Amino acid sequence: MSETEKKPETQVETTAPAGAPETAPGKGIELTIQDLAGLKTVIDVATTRGAFKANEMLSVGTVYNKLEAFLNAVSQNQPKEPSEGAK
Repeated sequence: MSETEKKPETQVETTAPAGAPETAPGKGIELTIQDLAGLKTVIDVATTRGAFKANEMLSVGTVYNKLEAFLNAVSQNQPKEPSEGAK
């Protein structure tokens, strides 16, 4: 293909994945602490399984450390719920 020829542009229709919760117009998408904890687990598992290249590990590790620090800070700031046996 010469430099003067252009590839035809393709349009990709974006839709939510099957089973994804629908959001009402004007309502923001929520991201919970449980979602972030799940993301931390995904990063840990993907790293253990070798999903990242060596040159990507610094970036992944930096994000993982920030996420871990945030989750630790949130868990320390949440009030302790009394256990059922301590009534």
